[in-house]
Amino acid sequence: MAALKTLYSPKGLVHFSVGAIIKKGDRILLIDRAVPPLGFACPAGHVEHKENFEDALLREVKEEIGMQVFGYKLLFEETLYGNDCNKGAHNHHWIVFECEVRGDERKNREVKTIGYYSKEEISKLKLEPSWNIILKKLKIIN
Repeated sequence: MAALKTLYSPKGLVHFSVGAIIKKGDRILLIDRAVPPLGFACPAGHVEHKENFEDALLREVKEEIGMQVFGYKLLFEETLYGNDCNKGAHNHHWIVFECEVRGDERKNREVKTIGYYSKEEISKLKLEPSWNIILKKLKIIN
């Protein structure tokens, strides 16, 4: 496993993570994760130690759904405390972008399904905990 971009805060270890909000009309692409953290989520992952946020974004989208990002804008940046991961951190500093992508969706071993969902459908799904918070903060769900 590559070293992860981290910092230490009074509240403990913080990992940096990026996420991609990908839209098709009024629907948002979500994956159903096959590995923890389980639940529906936007494509996302940890930033590696010597990686910048944009490179991590492009890598994670390609790894998780097989698509290429060709445009993006920052939507959200915030540290979520009490946001555990299986790599040892209890906190994550999230940087989330809205992305334009091209190519065909292709899932990897970490992904059960890929689909586009309306806001109403998303509000009924079992979301991965981070994305439940992020999508509420972005007012995508209530």
